[in-house]
Amino acid sequence: MIPLPVAELISVVRGEPHDIPEPPPRVTGPVVIDSRLVEAGSLFAALPGERVDGHDFAARAVEAGAAVVLATRPVGVPAVVVPDVTAALGALARHVVGLLGTTVVALTGSAGKTSTKDLIAQLLRRSGPTVWTPDSFNNEIGLPLTALRGEAGTRYLVLEMGARGIGHIRYLTSLTPPRIGVVLNVGTAHIGEFGGKEAIATAKGELVEALPPAEEGGVAVLNADDPLVRAMAARTRARVLLFGESPTSTDAAIRAEDVRLSPQGTPAFRLITPTGCADVTMRLYGEHHVSNALAAAAVAHEAGMSAEAIAETLATAGPLSKWRMEVTERADGVTIVNDAYNANPDSMRAALRALVAMGRGRRTWAVLGPMAELGDDALAEHDAVGRLAVRLNVSRLVSVGGQEAAWLDMGAKNEGSWGEESVHVSDAQAAVELLRGELRPGDVVLVKASRAVGLEQVAIALASDADGVEGEVAAR
Repeated sequence: MIPLPVAELISVVRGEPHDIPEPPPRVTGPVVIDSRLVEAGSLFAALPGERVDGHDFAARAVEAGAAVVLATRPVGVPAVVVPDVTAALGALARHVVGLLGTTVVALTGSAGKTSTKDLIAQLLRRSGPTVWTPDSFNNEIGLPLTALRGEAGTRYLVLEMGARGIGHIRYLTSLTPPRIGVVLNVGTAHIGEFGGKEAIATAKGELVEALPPAEEGGVAVLNADDPLVRAMAARTRARVLLFGESPTSTDAAIRAEDVRLSPQGTPAFRLITPTGCADVTMRLYGEHHVSNALAAAAVAHEAGMSAEAIAETLATAGPLSKWRMEVTERADGVTIVNDAYNANPDSMRAALRALVAMGRGRRTWAVLGPMAELGDDALAEHDAVGRLAVRLNVSRLVSVGGQEAAWLDMGAKNEGSWGEESVHVSDAQAAVELLRGELRPGDVVLVKASRAVGLEQVAIALASDADGVEGEVAAR
């Protein structure tokens, strides 16, 4: 973060100083919510958590070098006391972003946000210093923490924005007003909380409503292949830039033609932009990354990059966030695909198709767990994913967990004459034991579930077997 006198911090967050020494310190280090990450000059934000209260670690943070603590009560060390630490972080982020004068690129969507954010970051950092959202820190806490990493020389802030309801994205854009806004798609993620795709579209469209008008440089990057996203053009004052790969999206300025998959399952296509064309061959796995790449290419085009430079960067770009189609090739020829950071029906379908593409001529395993926040649609969506695994000719399905996982297994068995091809196990350790007993050289294993399930431990355990390590799945 840019250096900030404590007096300015107090003014911005409208806080009360407690135990501030003379002369008052300056915040010169990062803003952190974990006392183990404190550096000299840090601002430690004491947030209450499900298991621990950050206030209990205030003294430790100051001992480690924190200049001051942001808290809701006096903590016996230098602190700025506010009614709500999360709200204060938001106010501080808004102040710092205003001082930086950087270009804010914000993106949202039901699926592909993190992968696309990683691609945008790798493209834009060719043009100048770029800060981007780590992993999926896309809520009212993670977004300010990311924005506050910006420094005086930061040219771009690439911010992923998530929503659990109407008004969430509107709030996030008020903290970090974007100049470029990207909407990827409207799917079924969190549909249980929203109540329907139209409500999801209402929430996602808050991003384009927050953009400045075209004459002030606002740009809305919209997916022409998704009707609900395309319709958002009517909700923005910004200039609209469409991207798409469908042959019917002829008005998309950023397009993909001649899309194909390599034998390994990595996509290639011809990138079409208003300033030129170039062939792209990606390192990422799965055809769904073509749409992600087009969205990223649209942002890079707005930043002045040529089609050739965009293609060159996309060819070397990889995941910056963990457990997103993270591929481990074991010495025995088994391929482990860890895509267990999160899951929803759209990303499940994309991952299964990627598995099949990667596993041509090889035996494929889909190790799947529950998808969260689907509400009344949970049974139908889990059943549909199980059925899709059969239709795609996935060799084996292992569903892991409780009732929702049983629905995956049920869908597969009801779709076809599957017997032993589909199995339901109780937990991650049981899945690991099953796979260790049955995997053969050349097999491809996809592991995917919602984040709360912790199914990444299956992929981590299986990948470690390549080194001769067969430890227990980590306790959760």
